[in-house]
Amino acid sequence: MKAVTWQGRRDIRVEEVPDPHIVEDDDIIVEVTSSGLCGSDLHLYEVLTGFMTPGDIVGHEPMGVVAEAGPGVHGLSVGDRVVVPFNVSCGTCWMCRRDLHSQCETTQNRDQGTGASLFGYSSLYGQVPGGQAQYLRVPFGNQLPIKVPHGPSDDRFLFLSDVLPTAWQSLRYADPGPESTVLVLGAGPIGDMVARFAIAEGHRVISVDREPERLARVRQCGAETIELGSGDVGEQVRELTDGRGADAVVDAVGMEAHGSPIAEMATTILSRMPGAVSRPVMKNAGVDRLAALQTAFEAVRRGGTVSIAGVYGGAMDPFPMMQLFDKQVGIRMGQANVRAWTDDLMPFLEGDDDPLGVDSFATHHLPLTEAPWAYKAFQTKSDGMVKVVFKP
Repeated sequence: MKAVTWQGRRDIRVEEVPDPHIVEDDDIIVEVTSSGLCGSDLHLYEVLTGFMTPGDIVGHEPMGVVAEAGPGVHGLSVGDRVVVPFNVSCGTCWMCRRDLHSQCETTQNRDQGTGASLFGYSSLYGQVPGGQAQYLRVPFGNQLPIKVPHGPSDDRFLFLSDVLPTAWQSLRYADPGPESTVLVLGAGPIGDMVARFAIAEGHRVISVDREPERLARVRQCGAETIELGSGDVGEQVRELTDGRGADAVVDAVGMEAHGSPIAEMATTILSRMPGAVSRPVMKNAGVDRLAALQTAFEAVRRGGTVSIAGVYGGAMDPFPMMQLFDKQVGIRMGQANVRAWTDDLMPFLEGDDDPLGVDSFATHHLPLTEAPWAYKAFQTKSDGMVKVVFKP
């Protein structure tokens, strides 16, 4: 089969690789019909290269049709249409029963000190083959896949794999009250969807990004916008909120933030080191670009909440504890517990009205063969690219 593989820093290739096969009785094999390109994939493209091995199959936002089912699978049949969450979670362990699927004890990577395995996401998270491929082996076939109806286009359901639950959880963690002002840092796929959810709930939304095209998208949904570089974001937010700041802030940027030149230089140096050298430095030091997080702490009101959806990797990054304590800021964060939110999200997708605009959310639909170009364009935010869906 064809699959998108990592071959080195900024080196993504489409190659012929062996087809997956049933290993455990409750495995299924999915013929992938759509697979998203996520902002987190860019971390593998350049930042987390020390945890990658040439030939790794990437991608963690797939959906498709069940092509084969193991003898222990009773909830699905060949031909069923499914979305595959990015967490590889068993659904039955102590953590999963408490809706902490990203901490699944069955697939935790204890040797790395990390949580549940993820599809297509490096040795840090299990080195499980990913979904930017023609076929995908999916374990825990009775609990993990999300069965969806045939009929609507893939785009109606594809984002249940990551974008929708990540955005929904980050807004729930931000915990905005009635008539709150929600500040969303980043208008990429996650930040864009956070804004749509918050607007649908009746909140006032202020979105921040440096790309005019992305800001135009969220404005069309009803958000107010601030262009990064137009002045101090914290001051602008306070001017819009009677001097207080935002009630709730979602950092949907993470370590891809611009504005941290020293950390950016350190990240570049680390990504060019051999893996055996860079891995312990990445895990035990701090090389994140913290501009977005620092902006969140500056712009949130006293007694407000910051929700961190963007991925960070450093272990010793400085935290402004005096500021956070003085402002009495609440902080929540973490990988989305995808399967915990399925029932909450399905009502947004089952009707004909498409309140979140998922049918038109993707800006690019491309064949797998275009993956090398897509990764480069997505990283540089060129060609108006916000969300890519590959069609194997």
